[in-house]
Amino acid sequence: MTESQLADLQWLVLSSTAVVSVFLGVLFHRSHFCTMGAVSDAVIMENFDRLRQWALALAVAIFGFGCMAYAGLINPLQSIYATKDLLWLSSLLGGLLFGWGMVWASGCGSKTLVRLGAGNLKALWVLLVMGVVALSAMKGVLAVGRAQYIDAVTIEMPQGLFAGEWVSHYLNLSLHVGMLVAACSVSLLLLVWVLKDRHFLTLHNLMAGILVGLVICGVWWISGALGHGLEHPETLEEFFLATSSRKMEALSFTGPVALALDALMYFSDGTKRLTIGLVSVLGVCAGSFVSAWFQGTLKLEGFSNAVDMRRHLVGASFMGIGAVLAMGCSIGQGLSGLSTLSLNSLLASLAIVAGAYAALQYDLRQA
Repeated sequence: MTESQLADLQWLVLSSTAVVSVFLGVLFHRSHFCTMGAVSDAVIMENFDRLRQWALALAVAIFGFGCMAYAGLINPLQSIYATKDLLWLSSLLGGLLFGWGMVWASGCGSKTLVRLGAGNLKALWVLLVMGVVALSAMKGVLAVGRAQYIDAVTIEMPQGLFAGEWVSHYLNLSLHVGMLVAACSVSLLLLVWVLKDRHFLTLHNLMAGILVGLVICGVWWISGALGHGLEHPETLEEFFLATSSRKMEALSFTGPVALALDALMYFSDGTKRLTIGLVSVLGVCAGSFVSAWFQGTLKLEGFSNAVDMRRHLVGASFMGIGAVLAMGCSIGQGLSGLSTLSLNSLLASLAIVAGAYAALQYDLRQA
């Protein structure tokens, strides 16, 4: 592959991500798909429709990831979630903080981008604070304590962190087959719970869950298959184009928001580049804007009072540091990470739900 062909391929990767993320922004805006909303509906109104949407999206994403791994289109061991150590303290603490923060900030990172696209100025401040705090936890003053005292607390997992690795080891299967067996098993269990409620079986609910899951699969394919090469023309090494980690990535929003702020402030130093994460952040916001414009719901909205502002900014701070500790947000770990059936992602996702539940219970008692 020549340098010219590599540049063309990189733009194809970025443009494909842009199309998919704009579609996702429209989908999020029209369907009201939201992790925080799903937990809130279940806790406050005992309505599990949006939680079932989320579970359906996860089932599709898990099955799609397992099929792509089985077909050899992607290699799970080259993903950002492939580690030998279980970061249990980071995952639990980060998940709890992020879950609490997304309740107080009126939504996770993806929902905040959707709200900003629809004209909500509160979302702008939430994104700025979340991004600055996350960047500080990634590279700044908060990163020192995180790396030395929290991320250092790990458990070595000899068989790896993916359920497919454990299945392949104990059943004496290849990794590709193990990933598929694990994916089919978990997807089937999720589908049984999702589909047992007949009231959930509407076109709106089914399409919301299925399409979000397919988007997660699509980004995995863009990152791990379309943008993957065995020999870089300069380094002669295997590569993944337009990823910040230099590994295979899928959708996540808090970290990319932080890196987008970093790129905006230091773009002229010549080291910043467009990535899948950065393009997806812009794409979801743009998609929400387009959807709100055509729907006629585009309008500016600000904070109602100082208490409302303080609550959102504290929530944004919790989300920023929480997502960095947990290595992902409710989309980055809750859908992208869990689609790999990673134990780290499972711990982080359960902690996010627990943190959101705790924040909702706290708010109910204060009301």
